Amino acid sequence: MSLAILETGAPPGDLAATYGDYPAMFRALLGREARSYNVELGQFPDDPGAHDAWLITGSPAGVYEDLPWIAALITFLRRAKGRAKLVGVCFGHQVMAQAFGGHVEKSAKGWGAGLMSYPIVARQQWMDDAPLVAVPASHQDQVVVQPPHTEIVASSLFTPYAALAWTDQPAISFQFHPEFSPAFASALIEQRYDRVPDPAAAIASLDAPNDNQRVGQWINRFLSGPESV
Repeated sequence: MSLAILETGAPPGDLAATYGDYPAMFRALLGREARSYNVELGQFPDDPGAHDAWLITGSPAGVYEDLPWIAALITFLRRAKGRAKLVGVCFGHQVMAQAFGGHVEKSAKGWGAGLMSYPIVARQQWMDDAPLVAVPASHQDQVVVQPPHTEIVASSLFTPYAALAWTDQPAISFQFHPEFSPAFASALIEQRYDRVPDPAAAIASLDAPNDNQRVGQWINRFLSGPESV
């Protein structure tokens, strides 16, 4: 299994120096080697079939922004459909939805931050029997129109399309951040203290147990599983 990471953003300020960049967080979560391409800087692979799977990271950008690299990423994902497995997280989740017929916008609900719980509504073969997962979140944008050929895997009142599984290609995506350690998620809220509602409560929530490793295992099972490309 050859995994590559499409890097779409970086931790703000000096957080990367302390916690690593987003590709490093995913390598640690999954325990896998993975080449990374900084698509925000235009570093796109020529061949969507060059790797068995692509993982798209989070980003401070919105998928609706008129940025050349976002349009190029959407084109790349459409070219990769059926040729490689796809895994999206936060912005990655949103850009996959946008690429394949859904719609994303800045939610009127505002920021979701801290440890959030997501009931499981449709179990997949790469999952275990957990009834819900609690995972750090950090987003204001949301998928508001479900893409066709998807099944909702996890859903909450705040985030109805919290996790999706595609039925016409080997692809899964999550709005939440299993790669975020509680320490990094707390530091990120500190960076956005004037924007996140009740930031002290959001930081305090991260002291509770999380399901990061469980979701990491789900992703690994999906990557190693029989879903054909």
